Amino acid sequence: MIVPDVLEQGLALVLCGTAPSRASKEARAYYAHPGNIFWKTLFEVGLTGRLLAPHDYVEVLGFGFGLTDLNKTEWGADSQLSHAAFDVPAFAAKMRLYRPSVIAFDSKYAATKFFGRRDIRYGLQDQTLGESKLFVVPSTSGRARMYFDIGPWRELARLVEDYRP
Repeated sequence: MIVPDVLEQGLALVLCGTAPSRASKEARAYYAHPGNIFWKTLFEVGLTGRLLAPHDYVEVLGFGFGLTDLNKTEWGADSQLSHAAFDVPAFAAKMRLYRPSVIAFDSKYAATKFFGRRDIRYGLQDQTLGESKLFVVPSTSGRARMYFDIGPWRELARLVEDYRP
């Protein structure tokens, strides 16, 4: 495992990416590339009470959410990842075990890998995973900046607020 899961029972939210980038692999921390606005976005929409740095990633548990990836064995850009390494059954089993209120895929690419289809829209999905609601937000990666919209992230933060203790 390149970057370990940050999970525990009963979280309001689990954010799920595809796989760590090269920068995240080297830092052994989630969303470590300087061009990635993940941590800034979490703070801006109110999912964290302060701006976290990548090496602070385990502190997300204190804000009621966790982190994982669909591909736990590879690292790199999405285009470099092998299809076979996206272990959707293992991810689904893990989410059924931890039972977060909401699971959010932090890119359409991650969502397409989970759902097995390309026609994905941002926001709350019609499907669930057990009792967990499923949500899709735009990627915060610098490579996807032209597609970034903070609106779905704000919508996610409002939804998650209902599940925080």
